[in-house]
Amino acid sequence: MLVRCLREEPPPAGASALDLGTGSGVLAIAAAQAGCGEVVAVDVSRRALLAVRLNARLNGVRVRALHGDLFAPVAGQRFDLIVSNPPYVPSPQAELPRRGLARAWEAGHDGRDVLDRICSQADAYLRPGGRLLLVHSALCGETATLSMLRERGLHAEVALRHQGELGPILRARAPWLHQQGLLAHPAERAEEMLVIKAERPAKPPSPHRDAVQEANRLRSCSLPSSPPLRLSF
Repeated sequence: MLVRCLREEPPPAGASALDLGTGSGVLAIAAAQAGCGEVVAVDVSRRALLAVRLNARLNGVRVRALHGDLFAPVAGQRFDLIVSNPPYVPSPQAELPRRGLARAWEAGHDGRDVLDRICSQADAYLRPGGRLLLVHSALCGETATLSMLRERGLHAEVALRHQGELGPILRARAPWLHQQGLLAHPAERAEEMLVIKAERPAKPPSPHRDAVQEANRLRSCSLPSSPPLRLSF
C-alpha cells in the first residue's frame, strides 16, 4: 500500500528519505527507486539491517542502514520524506518484546506504543514541505493518528484505504480484541488498512508578513478621499 503511494506521488528527484523500522528494507528501496537521492533505513534489529544492505545491493540502489530506536540514530537531521510500517498489532501484553521476531508486530494494549512515538516526533524531522507516510490498521485508531499529527502543525489525511482480512495473529486474538472494544464481534474477520499522509507546510506562517498583509488590506479598504474644497475670499 505504501509503495503504491510512493509510485503514484513520487518525491522530488534527489529528495532525502528516512525509513523507520525498516525490516527487510522494502520501503527504503522503494524510496530510492522513486528518485530519492539519500535514503536512511533505521531498525533495532541488526539482522534486519543486514537484510536491508543485501536487498539494496540486489536492487541496485544505495541505502544507509543505521542501528537504533526510531529517530535516535538521526537526531538533529531533517528529511523530505519519512516512511514507516511500524508494529501496530494490539497485544494482551503491555510490555513490548525486547528481542525476537515479535518486535516486528507487537505494539502494546492498543497497538499504538510505536505509532504514538512516531506521530509525536515526526514534525521535528521533516523539512518544510516534507511528508510522512505511515501505514497501520484501523483497529489502532484512525482519528487518534490524524489528531496527533494535526496538533503538531501537519496537514494529515488518509491517503489510501484497503479492506482485507485479519491476519493470523489478529484472528487468534479476536475474542480479546472484542473484549477491548477493538472488534465489533469476536467472529469478525474484516480489517481496514490505512496509509496516513501528513505534510509539513512549506512556509510556516510569519507574524511580520501577516501584519503587513493586514495593513495593506486596511489601506485598500480606506474611505475615498474628499474632493478639494473650493474657497473664495
